[in-house]
Amino acid sequence: MTQQDERIQTYNEILLFRESFETLLMSTSNGAGIPEASYAGYIEDEGDYYIYTSELAKHTGNLIDNPNCSILFIENEHSASHLLARKRLTYTCEVTEVSRSSHVFNQTLDKLTERFGFVMNNLRDMTDFHLFRLHPVAGRYISGFAKAFTLTGGDLKTVKHQNEGGHRKSPTKETA
Repeated sequence: MTQQDERIQTYNEILLFRESFETLLMSTSNGAGIPEASYAGYIEDEGDYYIYTSELAKHTGNLIDNPNCSILFIENEHSASHLLARKRLTYTCEVTEVSRSSHVFNQTLDKLTERFGFVMNNLRDMTDFHLFRLHPVAGRYISGFAKAFTLTGGDLKTVKHQNEGGHRKSPTKETA
């Protein structure tokens, strides 16, 4: 298999992996720069992730004040071949709030309702909820030990294996 074939295979693996989730893990920063972890239900549309969150959640205020975040999709502990080598996909995202008066707002809330059911109808008109677009600008995929890949390019479809030389060991008496 050529390197190009391996990159295509890895990209297809990434697509299948991320399609297996309905929620994403998220790291945001508060006004003091303190990181705060949370999660949210989402829909993906043309490579962007949309979340609808309440002002009661710390991450909502964080996203308004600091429009950057990191999102994570990580393999379930029970299905991983080894707990220290769980598959994971991380994106660094730029965040924009979607205006309630926009067509995108209504279209996206319809998709969120399709995915999460009637509860979204109850939340739709609550004004303390905000719709955010998370636009990935950098990515990283780990599929196991020494299997780390960066995702680059405008659409993050360029897959590059990281550290192609592998891990480094501490020097021993024989190698020092």
